[in-house]
Amino acid sequence: MPLNRRKFLEKSAVTGAGVALAGAVSAPGAQAAEAKRGAKRYAFTVLGTTDLHGNVFNWDYFTDKEFDDKDHNDVGLAKVSTLVNRVRAEKGRRNTLLIDAGDTIQGTQLSYYYAKVDPITAEGGPVHPMAQAMNAMEYDAAALGNHEFNYGIPVLRKFEQQCRFPLLGANALDAKTLRPAFAPYSMHRLRTPHGRDVKVAVLGLTNPGIAIWDKANVQGKMTFPGLEEQAAKWVPKLRSMGADVVIVSAHSGSSGTSSYGDQLPYIENAAGLVAEQVPGIDAILVGHAHTEIPEYFVTNKKTGKKVVLSEPLKWGQRLTLFDFELVWEKGCWKVEKVGAKVLNSNTVEEDPKITKLLSDEHEKVVAYVNQVIGTNAAEMTSAEAPYKDVPIIDLINHIQADTVKQALAATEYASLPVLSQAACFSRSARIPAGEVTIRDVAGLYVFENTLEARLMTGAQMKAYLEFSANYFVQTAPGAAVDPAKLTNANGTPDYNYDVVSGLSYEIDIAKPAGSRVTNVRFEGQPLADDAKFVFAVNNYRANGGGNFPHVAATPLLWSNSDEIRNTMIAWVKAKGSIDPAAFAAVDWKLTREGTPVF
Repeated sequence: MPLNRRKFLEKSAVTGAGVALAGAVSAPGAQAAEAKRGAKRYAFTVLGTTDLHGNVFNWDYFTDKEFDDKDHNDVGLAKVSTLVNRVRAEKGRRNTLLIDAGDTIQGTQLSYYYAKVDPITAEGGPVHPMAQAMNAMEYDAAALGNHEFNYGIPVLRKFEQQCRFPLLGANALDAKTLRPAFAPYSMHRLRTPHGRDVKVAVLGLTNPGIAIWDKANVQGKMTFPGLEEQAAKWVPKLRSMGADVVIVSAHSGSSGTSSYGDQLPYIENAAGLVAEQVPGIDAILVGHAHTEIPEYFVTNKKTGKKVVLSEPLKWGQRLTLFDFELVWEKGCWKVEKVGAKVLNSNTVEEDPKITKLLSDEHEKVVAYVNQVIGTNAAEMTSAEAPYKDVPIIDLINHIQADTVKQALAATEYASLPVLSQAACFSRSARIPAGEVTIRDVAGLYVFENTLEARLMTGAQMKAYLEFSANYFVQTAPGAAVDPAKLTNANGTPDYNYDVVSGLSYEIDIAKPAGSRVTNVRFEGQPLADDAKFVFAVNNYRANGGGNFPHVAATPLLWSNSDEIRNTMIAWVKAKGSIDPAAFAAVDWKLTREGTPVF
């Protein structure tokens, strides 16, 4: 979608002048401090969320019941809204700002429904539930996340129109003009009892990985330079415009790492580097990494000043509070102290204002995901999928391979064998025996990945399997094997452990990483290095996700714009039934010195 320069300039001008005005009296605590110390002081609080991923209610649409996990966390904006209301009541509504660090409109069946089933882009279409909830909560600004682009730029632009707050992305540039395609920042005035307002600038930065992950949606339309580069450009501008406080809302983790190696020219998790390298920043709301960081200080190398970072846990499980204390010195406001903490949303009830507002949308989605689409001959679960070859993962590979075979049937590649990769996205996925619903199938594939076909060799497949096997913790022969401690070596997530169907192989967990995969065979024979295969692979992996070897550089034979999840739902609908006996097989196993572990 081309950048409408006129509309952007109009919106940017409004944003720069102050999208949100917050004023009135200072907090009682600040007044007491002023009286005690004799200096002009003012205190305010910035509240932050991130990685909400379409969660409004404390509800799991895949299990059709209230959300719960082993730590008994709660999720959703309805819970967060209650926390926000309490903080605003304590601090004074006009002494607070509410911002977000991205990944808002993708992740639940609620958000999917209003992007695909009853899309907000349709003529006379609905208002996105996340826009309704965030408008009702009176958000002041939100940074763009990478998942904002999953459904295409038109859906994102419509969501932007529906929000009564700006979506910020200083490093989301129009590919032709290299000018910001979204408002880079917003400026907010907080009125103090001392005459001069406090000007708070919020700079939004998004993730450069969008160029890889959503290449099909953004190529030729937008480009995404590094966070440090754009922060260095905009922070001095904001200070020259009179900003007393500069806050960065960054959809980027703090670790300084990337999961894409050379595929990604800019650092994926760069929030810490921004704090370290760019002077003039007071605080950074961190997103993207799905970790909890209540308070973390980074010292800026040029000024020696400490910058506070905080990342609230995903899906609305936590709310960050940045508490600022300012003092009037030499004719301007200076940040004297700033700290951060997080509040847990499981300590409060859902805000009835939010639940009432969106009850109709919620009920529609619950009805949608509970539609029966077929039957299943035998129950399948993913509980043991990270360390055993189980039928439920075989189902994904079976459907992917079948889809690719049909797509290539009339091409020069029709005679090549098809291999397929899949990962365990959820250890709680289950397809029951008997009736199968949309949510049963959707719960097996929780990401909006699409399907591609790549041309791979036997040698490349061996390297792919070897890299995947890094997932396991090295375990000596004879040592006790605890499944709970066997996986996720070096922090590797479940979704970065791929199993491949169409080959048989063993993974020797007693051997060091890099030399574990043995006895790789195709149709009973040792796999030849020069053998050629069609590889059914999701777009995340095909575009470099997880930094698996070779696949991103191999020829693309076919691709599909529909989510794999939808492909699976359509397949079950078309077949009418699932029979694990038709596709389940033990193609891989864990061993130690040739002896199976399980």
